[in-house]
Amino acid sequence: MIEQQIKSAIRDIPDFPKPGIIFKDITPILKDPGLCGDIVDAFVREVKGIRIDAVAGVESRGFLFGLNLAQKLGVPFVPVRKAGKLPHTVKQKVYELEYGTATIELHTDAFKAGDHILIHDDLLATGGTVAATSELIQEMGGKVAGFTFVVGLGFLNGHERIEPINNKVIVLAKY
Repeated sequence: MIEQQIKSAIRDIPDFPKPGIIFKDITPILKDPGLCGDIVDAFVREVKGIRIDAVAGVESRGFLFGLNLAQKLGVPFVPVRKAGKLPHTVKQKVYELEYGTATIELHTDAFKAGDHILIHDDLLATGGTVAATSELIQEMGGKVAGFTFVVGLGFLNGHERIEPINNKVIVLAKY
């Protein structure tokens, strides 16, 4: 049910950001407050029984539902940002992209060692950013509680990349 609602709302943008790519635009979902609430409720149902001490949302679209999910679960929200965006003391992780490298950061006081952190992003593609986020959380003494995504692009094999980190990979709409 929720999968069909999400797929009906998503807009395909051909040749974005480059020729041959069909971009899955989730912004139409944001025009529907009821659907947004249903998405968060679906995540809450899916993570029931999992120990979650905080939700880490990956910049920037992981903030959209990640914050609401954290609030619904009654746990802190941890923003995972690109380098240079967090104002306090940070720990960084540099990771490989298909065309170079990128750097993500977390505040060093974002969570306590031993906390179980649920990682959220809007889209699971190759899994590179959430894998790097997982490594950073683990380097800081946290444990990955699982992953949540609004959309997953199965043909890019991101699920296979992150499942060894934690097999609780929740994707609401799969392509």
